[in-house]
Amino acid sequence: MTESLDAERAACWRAYIESSQRLFTRLEDDLRADSELSFADYHVLVLLSEAPGQRLRMGELADRLVFSPSRLTYQITTMQKRGLVARESCPADRRGSEAVLTAAGLLALREAAPHHSRSVRAHLIDDLDDAEVACLTRVFERLGRRLRADRTASSTPADNQGAL
Repeated sequence: MTESLDAERAACWRAYIESSQRLFTRLEDDLRADSELSFADYHVLVLLSEAPGQRLRMGELADRLVFSPSRLTYQITTMQKRGLVARESCPADRRGSEAVLTAAGLLALREAAPHHSRSVRAHLIDDLDDAEVACLTRVFERLGRRLRADRTASSTPADNQGAL
């Protein structure tokens, strides 16, 4: 029984990875065609737009993007040359720096966002077959259950009493 469950999980994750790679390649092509932003550019801009003061320490940004420090440095440098972000010293950490969203970066994000969300929906509908949709649904349901369980486990009793 366990072996068949493990085989199903492996097949599910393999299908998820293959579907995701195909989907992200097409999304990247669509995003670049309309806005000249790469998928990585778009995600950096989204994270900065959601951050307090529209700035994040480079280490935190790398963690959220799952980028190596050298990959993030390259990404920020290329975006900086295009005027989408600025890099400033971090007052909280003399050794580090922060990436800051510029007005041009915010404008690029606003222009790309409507197309990007349409593109995601279109590709999910058009490019994935029923088996891939079912696989992704199972993966995201499991992930959602795991995240809810982790959130519940990490909340303290004082947090729960304050909600009553």
